[in-house]
Amino acid sequence: MGSSEASRAMAGEIFEFYDRGKELGRLTRGIGPLELARTQELVTRYLPAPPAVVYDVGGGPGVYSFWLAGLGYDVHLVDVAPLHIEEAGRTAGDAGSPRLAGMQVGDARDLPFTDGSADAVVLHGPLYHLTEREDRLAALREARRVLRRGGVLLAFAVTPYASTIVGLVRGWVWDADYLEMMGEEIGTGQHRRPATWPDLFARSFFHHPDLLAAEITDAGFRHEGTLGVQGPAWMVPDFAESWADERRREVILRVARMSEGDPVLGPHMMAVARKEDVEAPGFGRA
Repeated sequence: MGSSEASRAMAGEIFEFYDRGKELGRLTRGIGPLELARTQELVTRYLPAPPAVVYDVGGGPGVYSFWLAGLGYDVHLVDVAPLHIEEAGRTAGDAGSPRLAGMQVGDARDLPFTDGSADAVVLHGPLYHLTEREDRLAALREARRVLRRGGVLLAFAVTPYASTIVGLVRGWVWDADYLEMMGEEIGTGQHRRPATWPDLFARSFFHHPDLLAAEITDAGFRHEGTLGVQGPAWMVPDFAESWADERRREVILRVARMSEGDPVLGPHMMAVARKEDVEAPGFGRA
């Protein structure tokens, strides 16, 4: 299969996955509330104060976009899936919904914004759904282009042990197809769901923290650190019941905070990077 055919296959699988409509509401189900709470903690730790301009690229149906807009940020949502923008549009029509500065279908590798127009860029899906390095670098360079000098990039990625951890906890590792998938992820970073596991996440690329930092640096950013989002805290037994208990919920969050320095302990991580105030040679002007 040629590269263009592979790209079409990848896009088809991704659209098929998200067209199921599961992304809207995902962060309210299962272990989603932990991901939501920790992402909000980490994002607000590094964003400039409102009313800074934030581009939420790959932001799905806009859960974080509307939250940030409610905090006073000037938020522009971009996502490659038309369904997500439709869902965001419906949310925008709800009574009392925060107002976004803009929302549109778009590709992280070709953003519809002018040079140096954002104070911050949040990258959610692009770094794991762009499975080829050059595509990921293109998305990172676009983020850099639209950032003002000194602007911050918050880039989310999936760790190569995500499926392994989930598979061990849920007993899925006893299946030969699942085990083979895990080996490929750990060995190459490439996630390909087996035909026998059609409900798993669409094809993706899973980063080791060192590789994530290297790609961000290669795109011209100054990498400042990578933090785990959930860490191992999501593995607590009876998560929903424990999360509903205020005391246990705080323990879960404390575990996630204590372990954030070791991103591979959990499924998601967030890299923090900055566009240099002084332009580095070879990266053009912005």
